[in-house]
Amino acid sequence: MEERSLHNPVLLDEVIDFLNPAPGDIIIDATVGGGGHAEEILRRISPGGTLVGIDRDAESLKLAQERLNPFQDSFKPINKNFRDIRKILEEIKAGKVNGILFDLGISSIHLETAERGFSIKNAGPLDMRMDRSQGISAEDLVNDLSEIELSSLIRDFGEERFHRRIAGAIVAARAKRRIKTTAELAEIISSRVPYRYRRQRIHPATRAFQALRIRVNDELASMEDALRASPGVLKEGGRVCVISFHSLEDRIAKNVFKEFAAKGVLRILTKKILRPREDETLTNPRARSAKLRVAERIA
Repeated sequence: MEERSLHNPVLLDEVIDFLNPAPGDIIIDATVGGGGHAEEILRRISPGGTLVGIDRDAESLKLAQERLNPFQDSFKPINKNFRDIRKILEEIKAGKVNGILFDLGISSIHLETAERGFSIKNAGPLDMRMDRSQGISAEDLVNDLSEIELSSLIRDFGEERFHRRIAGAIVAARAKRRIKTTAELAEIISSRVPYRYRRQRIHPATRAFQALRIRVNDELASMEDALRASPGVLKEGGRVCVISFHSLEDRIAKNVFKEFAAKGVLRILTKKILRPREDETLTNPRARSAKLRVAERIA
């Protein structure tokens, strides 16, 4: 549903066209991840430009630094939550910027590392923390929330129609023993989803896993905080691009952009969401659910 590829940054051509990075520009990649978009942006803002690469996941940021080592003089890595985007720029004395990119969702770095606990297919501990220094994990939520709380969580953050069944199955299973792994949870969920839904392209546990991950990392609130702060750090004519991978993220981007447009602060450049071209989804299937919205600072 909402994945990013390390080697194939989603909607790269479209992002570059809208940001139009040039030598000397200051750009924020608020979700630098594996560094795919960042690498192309750095090529275009060098010499003299700066890319501020934010990621709350220290391990992802380290990998991005390795990939972007040829541009180390222009790349400024920041291991923080992007919701603090304004404070980050104040601390590094970067001033206002020419562009901001939010490439949301989950990266292949997380999915392919079983011990991070994000993947349904790769069995690992039930973790899902992007910042592993924080306290609450998916295991805590699964084993400690009430049945009603679990049901609401899976409904609200996963948009899962079988949220009540799934919550009931989790509570019944944990009464026997604590649920500790992604494989255990995926099996519990699959057992309670009607058979016909188990044979679809998307794994029947995908939406519940999404819900847990969003809650563990407070993703939607962080995203909204960062988007609301973005106009205040953009230069006039600066642009903000948001790549989302599910309706909850896209709805926030749409509504925040509309609100600032109504106030005369932003101009929406994508009247309709942009989706990846067919040739991109053929070579990078993870791109198929991506949506791009772009707005420009006008005052």
